[in-house]
Amino acid sequence: MTDAHATPHWPVEVRLNKADRQLSVTFDDGAAFAYPAEYLRVESPSAEVMGHGPGQRVIVAGRADVGISTIEPVGNYAIRIVFDDGHDTGIYSWRYLYDIGENRDRIWSEYLAALAARDLKRES
Repeated sequence: MTDAHATPHWPVEVRLNKADRQLSVTFDDGAAFAYPAEYLRVESPSAEVMGHGPGQRVIVAGRADVGISTIEPVGNYAIRIVFDDGHDTGIYSWRYLYDIGENRDRIWSEYLAALAARDLKRES
């Protein structure tokens, strides 16, 4: 059985820049990703965003100005991000952060297309 949180990449640095509303993570293979708070919020791995099964994903709009209040460790495999809009239920595993960092351009393009298709805006 595979552990869903297991990752071949471990963080060596996690840095929150509240002023820039950005989280930066550098991994042990040298990959470094900067995650805007808005991106992390709309791609939250929480049930509120992802749903409880296939086809239940919710497109979150109006979060262009969201910030990160705090980050908290969850065991040795993840962090919990508390956003200033009150959202705090997503557990961001290192694997998940690596994946959304590595695939950011595609994921962001799909998000923007989903907003446009529903006539939703990034701004609140």
